[in-house]
Amino acid sequence: METLWFYSNLGFWHVIDWNGLDHFYFIVTLVLPFSFKESGKLLWWVTLFTIGHTLSLIGNFYTEFSFSSYWIEILIPITIALSTVAVFFLKSENSVYRNKKIFPLMTIFFGIIHGLGFGRYFKMLIFDDAVTISLFSFALGIELAQVTIVFFVLFTSWLVLKILKNSKRSWEFFVAGLILLASFKMILERI
Repeated sequence: METLWFYSNLGFWHVIDWNGLDHFYFIVTLVLPFSFKESGKLLWWVTLFTIGHTLSLIGNFYTEFSFSSYWIEILIPITIALSTVAVFFLKSENSVYRNKKIFPLMTIFFGIIHGLGFGRYFKMLIFDDAVTISLFSFALGIELAQVTIVFFVLFTSWLVLKILKNSKRSWEFFVAGLILLASFKMILERI
């Protein structure tokens, strides 16, 4: 039980880490164009991201991935920027959000990239006799944090749109613009 709590807590705070907001930005960008009516679809997409993230942790634990951490650290904010750009083109017929086959695969792939950024550190934290429960607990913590962010963003958007009477597209552009700027800053810091 102690292992479950420790790794769940670690996973939760890995996502809501004010010193590394890459997960937070990605989930906000994912949720931004949607409303409470579409929360089922959003929760599925968030779970796909968690699955991708967990797959990279499993792969990193059981095999020695040979990849450049430099490129992973640059790819992480690029995934955020790409997701943000998709928000700007949401109304387009070619929007990635409209593609029911590509978007789930892209979400898993982005989860894998984000997981690769944490994989080496996480490998040092796991004891060999508790791998399965540690990975499961960490994934559970990530999922809980992401679900929390989903409902926080949905509620905040509802509040801004209904109470403050802002336009939906203006709100999406404002938040997506801020996140796009933050992702460019992250890219430049890591080059």
